[in-house]
Amino acid sequence: TSSIASAPVPAPRLPGVGPATQAFVPDGTTQALVVTGATADDNTSTATLYEKAPGGRWVEAAGPWPAHNALRGWTTDHTAGDLRTPIGVFRLGDAGGRLPDPGSRLPYDQDDEFAISGTGFSGESLEGSFDHVVAIDYNRVPGRTPLDKERPLGAGKGGGVWIHVDHGGPTQACVALERESLRELIRALDPAKEPVIVMGPAPELAR
Repeated sequence: TSSIASAPVPAPRLPGVGPATQAFVPDGTTQALVVTGATADDNTSTATLYEKAPGGRWVEAAGPWPAHNALRGWTTDHTAGDLRTPIGVFRLGDAGGRLPDPGSRLPYDQDDEFAISGTGFSGESLEGSFDHVVAIDYNRVPGRTPLDKERPLGAGKGGGVWIHVDHGGPTQACVALERESLRELIRALDPAKEPVIVMGPAPELAR
């Protein structure tokens, strides 16, 4: 018999995700949307949905999809109006939109209040951006419609951070995916898999 003690096998990590970030992914989570930008100031990013396979390895389930994030990039200390997307690991549990449910397994709130008008930072129309959304559990009460306005951390810490339809430019704090990509994501997200979003600039997530 071998006298060499077997070293403990480290738990598999999401691609591009380091031990410090992976530690925030709940043990029961088997589905994760990883959204990465190249640097802290980038407002374009890439989103890939991973699922945990039997044996614990994370495998690509959908994407990668092009995405937009906030105009000024990312921050670990998001405040209202800073035009940066919060960095971190957040649960995804509630969806909604102006248009009918595209086949969501998450609770889906269809409501005309999701209508939006105006123009984005590049002068593009914002109309239709909230046709479908997934609420990111940042400074919100889980289990409620994305429209819910309660902010447990206080209004100064921002809120209403969603994954929504890309309008062709940077966002205020949200992550935006092209319409069909978002519809595919909404159909894929499964509450039984305790889905999360892991988002931020690649160097930060790699820690």
